[in-house]
Amino acid sequence: MKNTPAKLVLSSVCFALVLTACSSEEEPAKAPAASASQATTSAAPAAIADDKVETRFVTIATGGASGPYNIIATTLGEIYHKTYGVNSKTQTTGASVENINLMNQNKVEMAFVMSDVLSDALAGTNSFKNKIENVQQIAALYPNYVQVVTSKSSGIKTLSDLRGKRIAVGAQNSGVEVNARNILNGHGITYDDISVDYLGYAEAADALKGGKLDAAFLTSGLPNAALMELEQGFDLQLVSILPENVETIAKDKSYFIGLQIPADTYGNAEDIPTAAIMNALIVRSDLSEDDVYKLTKTFFENLDNLRNSHQAMKDVSLENAQKGLVAPLHPGAKKYYAEQAGK
Repeated sequence: MKNTPAKLVLSSVCFALVLTACSSEEEPAKAPAASASQATTSAAPAAIADDKVETRFVTIATGGASGPYNIIATTLGEIYHKTYGVNSKTQTTGASVENINLMNQNKVEMAFVMSDVLSDALAGTNSFKNKIENVQQIAALYPNYVQVVTSKSSGIKTLSDLRGKRIAVGAQNSGVEVNARNILNGHGITYDDISVDYLGYAEAADALKGGKLDAAFLTSGLPNAALMELEQGFDLQLVSILPENVETIAKDKSYFIGLQIPADTYGNAEDIPTAAIMNALIVRSDLSEDDVYKLTKTFFENLDNLRNSHQAMKDVSLENAQKGLVAPLHPGAKKYYAEQAGK
């Protein structure tokens, strides 16, 4: 019995500790009322969130390092990073076909592609065994000109003269290769009729300069940096694609239009008739409406910067962005266009 008081004291202490622990979990101490300045500070994160996007990455799939896609997208990625603090960068690729496949695999968030390839992807034809569904469009951009290049000494004047020649048709899985094949087929020429090299812009220009090619397809916005460099010290000649031939091809491939490469683009004395295809800026369908609204808004609010990055962007405008769409608009882009139409 002598130990009883000590046990009672110990039990009381333990009971008090248990009560204290329970009260701390179930009824946390109330913080002092916030002052006006503290309330303003606590509201700050909501304001900052307006300058953020939910996605952690905005990787933009482009094409060859020297092509307009990559040059424009590099500037766009820098703008997105500066505006939203997001990890935004470009990924150089074989261009359109590869870009759409990367998007379908959730490896990139945005991409520049050609409308012919996008049309094939949505239909699940040609380079695509199945329909690609996780792709929607932000805008129609600028036309890509089919630039068929040779040397003045080659004797090649028309597309028909390409039979039996060694031709670069673009990198594999590129939009260049897709439309090169379509243009050749529209002139009654298949790959069996030529020697095919799968080369990107810079590689094709180097091969022409080295005498390893007779001609090359370089389909891009104007001017193409690789051709501008090739023009120096090379007897460059552009091969015409006649308007009537473009019209015939467009009966089956409606995305082809007839345009002209302006005189003096590459030292050419006259305008050169050719085929052209609109480019598209696409995005993954599973990106949130809010994110794509912000990405679309920032794209158009920085058109001047993007035009300074490459001359091809001079043809891009808010007014024409919904003309020639191939894929459905993402709801975020649709929201931005509706907002602008209401102003």
